[in-house]
Amino acid sequence: IGSCSVGPEEINYGHAACHFCKMTIVDNQHASEIVSTKGKVFQYDAIECMLHDLKSKEESSIRLLLINDYVAPGELIDATASTFLISKKIQSPMGAFLSGFSQKRDAQKASQLEDDQLLTWSEILNHKL
Repeated sequence: IGSCSVGPEEINYGHAACHFCKMTIVDNQHASEIVSTKGKVFQYDAIECMLHDLKSKEESSIRLLLINDYVAPGELIDATASTFLISKKIQSPMGAFLSGFSQKRDAQKASQLEDDQLLTWSEILNHKL
């Protein structure tokens, strides 16, 4: 007898398709994932795709919101506890220049331009991408 657990799934880079835009997920620094309360996993090639798709989901149906940590490629981290950087120096797959970091200090180090923006989860939710 198998048991069902609600948790993240490893992203099969180069093969998995983005749930939102249908592009192949190849970038292990910008991918993201939503896990529903029932265990359904939605994978995205960019954080901005996840944010756009999140608008169509009921908040109560979401168990996990995960993003790749920019400084630890392939590692999924809690999006709601992350720091986000919008910087023209770092290209993201869908062109929003959006990256996520588990540590604010890493985002600050990556920020190189005067007009770069550091944002929290609640701020990125309200930011126009």
